[in-house]
Amino acid sequence: MWTVKEVGLGVVAVSLSVELIVLLVRRLRPRRTLNEVLFFPTETACVEHIFTSRSSDTCLCLLAHGVESSFTRLLRHILSASSSLDLCIFAFSHMDLSRAVCMLHRRGVTVRVIVDKDYVAITGSQIGVLRKAGICVRRSVGSVFMHHKFAVVDRRLLITGSLNWTLSAVQGNMENILVTEEPDLVKPFIKEFHNLWAHNDPARHHSSSDQNPAHFTARA
Repeated sequence: MWTVKEVGLGVVAVSLSVELIVLLVRRLRPRRTLNEVLFFPTETACVEHIFTSRSSDTCLCLLAHGVESSFTRLLRHILSASSSLDLCIFAFSHMDLSRAVCMLHRRGVTVRVIVDKDYVAITGSQIGVLRKAGICVRRSVGSVFMHHKFAVVDRRLLITGSLNWTLSAVQGNMENILVTEEPDLVKPFIKEFHNLWAHNDPARHHSSSDQNPAHFTARA
């Protein structure tokens, strides 16, 4: 006959075995690939709780609180970066999106930004803020617009669509964003960013200019 102690130990052993089996099954089961579509314009709401550890109930601003919207989802996806953020954007003037990118940079995330050359100096552009924060920004060269609007998070997550990173686009335009972890979609954008980053390297174009100096007519 088994003693009460032996039975108790047997129950514990079975319980631990079941827990280990459950954990093993969860690890072996393929993780669901993220695919999400976000539409804009979005409701204007407070996003302070996304940037801080404070509850939205503690914020005293007059905006709506605790609202989950396309914009809050976008911010969360951007802030999920742990190692890198590659951003290729035509227009960038939204202060909260700029705040998110600068926050990643302060965390030690490698941030690289490519922007259209004509948009850099437009009033309200956040590119100067990014550069002042120490983020590496390259502007496009050539005569065509750099009209992309995409970001790659940690080389695993793609954020792309019609949305420029501006207040008018987020709150006033009918726009869309696709967020996906599908490797067949993410990889081409990684390659495109790599090509554009190399093509718009200022050192490359400075050296080209040095090899072909401009000709001046000397005055008598």
